[in-house]
Order: sequence, then structure tokens, then C-alpha cells
Amino acid sequence: MLRALMLAIVLVLAGCATPQRGQQAATVAISQETWRQVDQQIIAASKSAIEQAALYARGSMEHWRVLVYERTEAQFIPWFSSYWTQEWLAVKVSWYAASAKGEEDSSARRLAVYLQEQYREQVLEPVAMEIDPEAIRAAATDYYIRQLNQQVQVVAQRHRIPNELMNRRLHGIPAINLGPPAARNASLYEVIHAEPLNTLPAYAALIDHVNKAATTGAGPSEAVIATVAQRTSEKIEAQFATRGATGAAAAVAGKAAGALISVGVAGIRAIIHEGERPEMEAQIRKSLSAAFDEAWFKSLKHPLSGVMAPVYYLDEEIEGSLVEADLANRAVALPDIKP
Repeated sequence: MLRALMLAIVLVLAGCATPQRGQQAATVAISQETWRQVDQQIIAASKSAIEQAALYARGSMEHWRVLVYERTEAQFIPWFSSYWTQEWLAVKVSWYAASAKGEEDSSARRLAVYLQEQYREQVLEPVAMEIDPEAIRAAATDYYIRQLNQQVQVVAQRHRIPNELMNRRLHGIPAINLGPPAARNASLYEVIHAEPLNTLPAYAALIDHVNKAATTGAGPSEAVIATVAQRTSEKIEAQFATRGATGAAAAVAGKAAGALISVGVAGIRAIIHEGERPEMEAQIRKSLSAAFDEAWFKSLKHPLSGVMAPVYYLDEEIEGSLVEADLANRAVALPDIKP
């Protein structure tokens, strides 16, 4: 009986103590100067987190680039330069030309689309099975947020700010501001406490915002593929005249002899093609390499569409809101100056 009475007393005292701790945290006075220092240190923490996330993103993108180079060399270039692929491209160019309806460069443009599709299927999609720029983007953003959260906690401990007050402060700092509606917006507190991050509606809105800026992880740029397609199209069209003359000779010779002539000419073309193939491969390799380096650098560095784009957005939004709030507070604190 005595033990039960003592337990009841302890529970009552514990219940009384809990609201007192909350009231104590709420009554802690934090000076405006301290909050100003906290805000500046949050900005510095964001910059530090960016540097660490950028190192991760660059290392991952380097690995992706190596895999794309290897598959381009092993798969796409041999496919493109083969005799039968070139013959198939000739069929497509002739079809494009026949259905162009007077459109200028229609064959080259449609061939460029076809080559882009082939590059995506043969190179980019298989590589994405192992490592994908979109996955790198998500991981880099998550890494940045985790680093920022850790450093924000250090800032709070440094200034001995209770969790309740620090959380209230973080709730007042916009991190994603894409609304309306309100679901497209989120505070810094919501961002660093979202588990996992992709469950936050505002983060989904941010990724959609980045995707609309450009496609992450694109292969060779459209301009260079168009150049390759233009060169290929011109080469094939130049061969049409020769092939037309051969076809006329085969028709005059009759069916049997004509078939032999056609087979013989095809064999000669294949032999000639094999002699020209190393030069063709060197040319396409140079074009694709230059285009891919450009696309890779853009994927890594572009502030609006690269793999670090969500991180740059969050940092800019956080810093902008804190600087704006500081300027507003300083304006309120200025004394009235009478003439």
C-alpha cells in the first residue's frame, strides 16, 4: 500500500514538472543580436553543406561519365559505323527525303531524332541501371540537408537555445517557396525534418521546377547530334547518284545478271566502307566526346538544371529570407531622425 502511494506521488510530481520545463523554455530570453548571429551561422552552415554535397555529386558524376564513355566506345560507335547500319540509315534518309514535302533539312532533322533515340537506348538507359544523374541529384540534396541539419543543431547548442525556440525559428525561415498552393511551400524546419525527403509535397514541386528548366543527364547535345546527322545525310545523298547508275545498269543486263551486278556492287561498297570505317569512327568519336563533355559539365554545374540545382535553390532561398529579415529588423530598430 505504501509503495503504491509513493508511486502515485512520483507520477503527480512528474506531471507537474513537464509543463514547467516547457514554460521555462518559452520564457528564455534570446537577444536580437544573438538571433542575428544564429542567422548568419545558418547561412554559413548552408555554404559548408553545399561544398560537401558538391564533392559527393562530382565524384558520382565522374563515375557516370566513365561508364557512358565506355559504353559509347563499345556499343554506339561500332553500331553507327558498321556497314549494315549505314545501309539502314541510307534507307531511312531516302524515306525521309521522299516524305519531306519540301521541308528544308527534314532528312537531317529526322535522322538526328533517330540517332538520339538510339544513343539513349544503347548507352544512357543501360548506364542508368547502375548509376543515374537523377538519383545523384536526389542523393546530393539529401546529403546537403543532413549536413545542414547537423550544423544547425551545433549552432543552437553553441548559443544555448532551447529546442522549442530553435524549432520555432526554423519554422519561420522559408526554404521552398513555389506556391500557391501552400503545399508547394515549406519552411527550413519542414525540409530538414522530412523523413524521407521525397514525401514532402514541396520537395516534389521543387524537383518538378528543376525538371522544367532542363533534362538532367542528357547525352550529346542536340546541336552536335544534328551536325553528325547532317554530315551522314549529305554523305548518303551523295551516294544515291552512284547507286542509281548501278541500278540502271542492272536493269539493262536483265534479272539474273542484274542480281549478280547488285551483289557485286554491294560487296565492293562493303569493302570500301571497311577501309573508310576507322576515319568515320574517329570523326564520330571526336564529335560525341566534345558534345558529351559539354553536357556533363552542364549537368554538374548548371544552377537551374544540374544535379546540384535543388541544393542551390534551397541555399539561395534560405539566405535570401534571412538577409531580408535582418534588413527589416535593422530598419525597425533605426531611430527616427528629425530634420
